[in-house]
Amino acid sequence: MIEILSVVGPASVQDLGRFDQYRFGVGTSGAMDDVALRAGNMLLGNDENAAGIEIPMMPFKLRFDQDMAFALTGADVVAEITGRAIPPWWRSQARAGDVLTIRTMPRGARCYLTVGGGIDVPAVLGSRSTQLRGEFGGLHGRPLQPGDILPCAVSAAVIGEFGVEPTDITLARPNAADDETIVRVVVAGEYDGFDDATQALFWSSSWKITPQSNRYGYRLQGPAVKPRVPIEKRSHGIVPGVIQIPPNGQPIIQMRDAQTSGGYPKIATVIGADLWRVGQARLGGTLRFEQTAYVNALAAESEMSAYLDRLRTNLRLVEEIRACR
Repeated sequence: MIEILSVVGPASVQDLGRFDQYRFGVGTSGAMDDVALRAGNMLLGNDENAAGIEIPMMPFKLRFDQDMAFALTGADVVAEITGRAIPPWWRSQARAGDVLTIRTMPRGARCYLTVGGGIDVPAVLGSRSTQLRGEFGGLHGRPLQPGDILPCAVSAAVIGEFGVEPTDITLARPNAADDETIVRVVVAGEYDGFDDATQALFWSSSWKITPQSNRYGYRLQGPAVKPRVPIEKRSHGIVPGVIQIPPNGQPIIQMRDAQTSGGYPKIATVIGADLWRVGQARLGGTLRFEQTAYVNALAAESEMSAYLDRLRTNLRLVEEIRACR
């Protein structure tokens, strides 16, 4: 088991999400950076969908109540356990009574703690992810609090320490300024409802991520982007990554806890291979949108899959080499 000792902000239990309930109006939830969660689980030999803890704010402290392996992935963090520094994207072994402290997050917006076997909260509608709006899943459907006890399906295996290459090195977008995230998008249903000048403004602008941004949606601030004439649509299906334009002209990117329908006009959609980048963009930072074609979006998915395949292969080879020693 794990005991939460201190927490700032809405840390929560998340797996990869619930994708088979969308037709019933239940959103996906799941890790904002699914690549980081997958990598943490791979490091530990878990199923890639095993639940971990998504930690968006520091400091964060917990105690391991039994021996277990763990990993930290996602954002770069300054962390230590019993006075020993823990690098990011690294797996380690904790002993019963050890206290893990994550002090700061110099880069990125969310880190993920995974443990051998996964966080063993009950699955609800096919997922252990916390659905904050619906108040179900995770631990009692809410953010973690000091004193919470999380059950863990702990593997008895003791594994050696090991680290992997972070995704932001392998898959970084070129030409990004400091504290700026470039994400690739495809145009969406109502794109042609905006005139040429407004479309150009959307592509050329840097959009500030406002403090009102969260797991439901990233609210951006910049020049007003408005259609030629007001577009009023009945609510219809939307998915994470959709960029909507409300009447004030300030874009909203739907994120993992987004509702399943909405009526604001859609100007573009963040491609699946880049949605994790948005999840790792910090409040107060900026986003820029890079238009891409559908065929290139598919190629980006292949690039992401190739990275994950390399990671799986490399980890398997490391374990085979260790087993032969």
